[in-house]
Amino acid sequence: MVSPPRGGARAISTYCTNWGLGGRRFGTLITWFLVGGDVYTAYTFIAVPALAFGAGAVAFFAVPYTIVIYPLLFLVFPRLWHVCHKRGYVTAGDFVRGRFGNRWLALAITITGIVATLPYIALQLVGIQVVIGALGISGTGFAADLPLIIAFIVLAAFTYSSGLRAPASIAIVKDILIYITALTAVIVIPMQLGGFGKIFAAVPHRSYCWRFPILARPARTGRTRRLPWFGIGPFLYPHTLTAILAANSGHAIRRNAALLPGYTFVLGLLALLGFFALAAGVSKLPEFAAGFSQYGNNFAVPALFLHSFPSWFTGIAFAAIGVGALVPAAIMSIAAANLYTRNIHREFINRNPTDKQEAQMAKWVSLIVKFGALVFILFVPTKYAIQLQLLGGIWIIQTLPAVMLGSFTRCLTTGRSWWGWAAGTIVGTVMAVAANLAPTYPLAFAGHAFPGYTAFYTLILNLALAGVLTPVFNTLRAGRERVDETVAADYYA
Repeated sequence: MVSPPRGGARAISTYCTNWGLGGRRFGTLITWFLVGGDVYTAYTFIAVPALAFGAGAVAFFAVPYTIVIYPLLFLVFPRLWHVCHKRGYVTAGDFVRGRFGNRWLALAITITGIVATLPYIALQLVGIQVVIGALGISGTGFAADLPLIIAFIVLAAFTYSSGLRAPASIAIVKDILIYITALTAVIVIPMQLGGFGKIFAAVPHRSYCWRFPILARPARTGRTRRLPWFGIGPFLYPHTLTAILAANSGHAIRRNAALLPGYTFVLGLLALLGFFALAAGVSKLPEFAAGFSQYGNNFAVPALFLHSFPSWFTGIAFAAIGVGALVPAAIMSIAAANLYTRNIHREFINRNPTDKQEAQMAKWVSLIVKFGALVFILFVPTKYAIQLQLLGGIWIIQTLPAVMLGSFTRCLTTGRSWWGWAAGTIVGTVMAVAANLAPTYPLAFAGHAFPGYTAFYTLILNLALAGVLTPVFNTLRAGRERVDETVAADYYA
């Protein structure tokens, strides 16, 4: 039985547990497919091999990167699930509103989540675009865009009525297809190319070099190298939180933390496809010249499958990528709709909607979000979707203190969290723009440049500012009762 929120700030509606979170009934297996489908999207399976194809072994940083964040999933998110389940919270904005008692901080977290999610949806459509191009469906104007529009209509239709249950069902099919495709590729293609020894011998030696000096003198190098800092942003995105909160227990989340390395294993196999494409020389084949010209290195995997497999299996592989784009895009649009409906429309526009009104609003918003992503990808160059998604990673990490630390400690106040979020977001945006929307930024000190992930630097700034402001806000808050809907027992089973 879900305990009602004290103070009556947000009533619980049947929409929350049905359309938006699938009834909170997903067990370990379905949650695994949902969370894995959220983190490992179709664009990931296109982009990581493309990075290996173009830059070499640096692409494999994604393997240890993902493994390191699973302990955080195990430790943090069962607590968040428990409090959200007991208080009836549906979004991170709901939790922040209840924990801190401030709708403006909740609004900041909500807007950050929505804005960071939109380019992510657009990237899923990029993955579909590449597959459509590989199928030879071409043309100009409306004819060229028609397949993508059809994919959008399918995506909109199967989420409008069923909500999260629809992508949960399709996610099973999607992941089975991806596993079949990956395992078949790493067995068959090396046999065609003469074995792994010949594949690695065909890869340029520089592709194996992965040197990231901590110090780089600008005067001597002229530029700084990128250093892939550890980040935990993927689990702060609204769509990932939606999949986590849809689980039926905290134990299901812990089990997923133990099982998700299975996806990482497949990701490592898929990264090898970039080396396979290099060894096969697909970029030099005349029949693929147009594809590489239009899509760049992202065309490496489709070209490899077209070159290595019969048409029927290539169709299975492309279907895996296409469905793999629709599933996370659907969850993302549902998550954005949950945020708007719960934390903007209900908080500022209609404070007492009926269940039917709330459900209808969420459905319309999910359609608008998907339509916006479609318009973005049709009329804006793809590189901007990628750059904005990288910028979204800087923004979403600023929600960490309020969401993750807020689930462990009461020492954070609204003021500290708000100012930390504002400083991290503004400074991170300025740094990203100064670096031409690259994810890294070199901090100059004593004649040296310290290259690092912008999100890492701004998170440190966010936390440091919260620490500096602690005595100030403790003084201002002296004698005032802390507004917090939650109690300690809410964070445990």
